[in-house]
Amino acid sequence: MLNRTTRTRWATAVGATLALALGACGGDEPEQASTDEPIVVGISLPLTGDFSEPGKGVQRGYEAWAKITNDKGGLLGRTIELKVLDDQSNADRVVADYEQLIGSDQVDIVVGPFSTRLVVPAARVAEEYGMLFVEPAGAAAEVFQQGFKNLFYAAPAVANDHYNHLAEHLLALPPGQRPTTAAYAAMDDPFAQGTAYGLKAKLEAGGVKTVVDEVYPPNTTDFSSIAAKIATSKADMVVGGSQYQDGVNLIVALQQLNYQPKLAAFSTAPTSPEFAAAIGNKTAGILSPTGYTQDAPYESNKEFVEKYTAQFGSPPEEDEANAYTTGQVVAAAITAAGCAEQGECQKKLVDWVRANKVDTVVGPLSWDETGKPQGAHMIQQWVGGEIKIVLPADAKEADLVYPKPAW
Repeated sequence: MLNRTTRTRWATAVGATLALALGACGGDEPEQASTDEPIVVGISLPLTGDFSEPGKGVQRGYEAWAKITNDKGGLLGRTIELKVLDDQSNADRVVADYEQLIGSDQVDIVVGPFSTRLVVPAARVAEEYGMLFVEPAGAAAEVFQQGFKNLFYAAPAVANDHYNHLAEHLLALPPGQRPTTAAYAAMDDPFAQGTAYGLKAKLEAGGVKTVVDEVYPPNTTDFSSIAAKIATSKADMVVGGSQYQDGVNLIVALQQLNYQPKLAAFSTAPTSPEFAAAIGNKTAGILSPTGYTQDAPYESNKEFVEKYTAQFGSPPEEDEANAYTTGQVVAAAITAAGCAEQGECQKKLVDWVRANKVDTVVGPLSWDETGKPQGAHMIQQWVGGEIKIVLPADAKEADLVYPKPAW
């Protein structure tokens, strides 16, 4: 193994163990040899470019996981050290980064970047080297159609299923109340399109007519023409397959035209702490799917919220939680296998994750043979200036408001 002190580090090691319930692994606990060398975790993240806003959130989630883990003793008696590279939101760069992390830097573990657009090429590199690849943000259907054997998505549901609870609710309304027309605008991105078109397919099957269907490039900033088409259509509902800034820009453009839909749903953007101020605090009734709530009753979530808030000064959001969950899955596998290095250990890690359930801050997670999680997302809505869980009924913090108030 290479001498870790000779490596260039982007993050310093911070102190020690993550206590996880591993009842599913069975058998005697593996012997855990102590060493002074850290477990180096390699990550490429979009810290600049189109996905920099959520990319920085994912970075904070990983940093929180490392600190909380290390403060409790590390893993296998070793500290966690993060080595983070900036892929600049570029697919070619992310490939080069993971080649460097695995092949040149010889990191022990790799975890995923943000965005399906970056996860797929990164996962190909990890697969080539036989590395476990747990990832926090590759939720589009195409991720699970590549035949990856080492990939696992650390969230409750994939993109196409994010709006399942909303579709079920709307189609269960009496005929005179349910929306009859819908307008869709989605970034040309597998995740963003997956969320919007997953809902679109379900609503069309239930009789809701599509009157606008627009796809725009990731670098789009002027949404005046798309907003005009939506406003002119007078669609009952608008669905944005968005990341952050594009979602904000589209909503502002719709507001300027005084388009008042009965329902407005946007993926990702409404969950950001900066969202309300960015759209002039005209948030009333806006919906978004989420796989995470700070109030989730899971024991590790209580610790996560408290310690993340102390570390960064504000509570974690979904991007941060998904990265933290990724760390929890990796930690569970390392603890069960008793190893973390490249080589034969990686197969042990992959086999353990595939066969077991892991308790996380987003709830218990398990996966099918493609690495797809077997859960569902909640639906949240801005109500009275705060974002609240409104679906499903057994998790709701407030009643869904429909039709939405004017913005």
